[in-house]
Amino acid sequence: MTDRTDRTRMDWWLVAAVLAVVAAYARVIWFTPAEATQGLAQKIYYLHLPAALNAYIAFAVVAVTSVVYLWLKDPRADRLAESSAEVGLLFTTVVLTTGPIWGKPVWGTWWTWDARLTLTLFLWFIYAGYLVLRGAVTEPGMRARYSAVLGILGALLIPFIHMSVYLFRTLHPMPIVLKPDRPSLPPEMLQTLMLSFAAFFFTYVVLTRARFGLAVQRAELAMREGSSDGER
Repeated sequence: MTDRTDRTRMDWWLVAAVLAVVAAYARVIWFTPAEATQGLAQKIYYLHLPAALNAYIAFAVVAVTSVVYLWLKDPRADRLAESSAEVGLLFTTVVLTTGPIWGKPVWGTWWTWDARLTLTLFLWFIYAGYLVLRGAVTEPGMRARYSAVLGILGALLIPFIHMSVYLFRTLHPMPIVLKPDRPSLPPEMLQTLMLSFAAFFFTYVVLTRARFGLAVQRAELAMREGSSDGER
């Protein structure tokens, strides 16, 4: 009964996350003015940037929980790292798909080997490799250790992605929100961006919590199967 209640509650949280994203983008489409030079294409920004920021948060969580695992050997930290990595990879996929859709009308091309684009693609491959590694190594302790090291090293790329527009010649514009001084967006655009970020962050939390619950169930099933084999 408790498991069924938990699943029902999680289903409602997932529905709430979807509604939050839909509500945020309804504001983007109908209640947020178009940018003067880029027109309607710029509205992808309110999907693209929140997805990128939440991918960074997800991979930062992977790094922190990986450090915790290496220090304390707590399997819960390893499960949370795995869960956050999967959700982070999902958000990075959103970034890499929405970027070309935005870039085509603005830059005139779907893709260019721009420093930030290339580094983001590399980040995607690192965490895709992280998940492949977890599936390839069967011994739990070894899998957790190897994954923790890769999860930490992968997160070190995030500051370079953010700083790439300062370090290299790039088609990406300079940051207008994440910069040392005040954001350059008009207030109504900034409010929409903050609401979109909040909706995506809520979605990140809900998806990670659901994935963590699945990891716990898998661990319990593996323990039961191990106990049954030992009894035989």
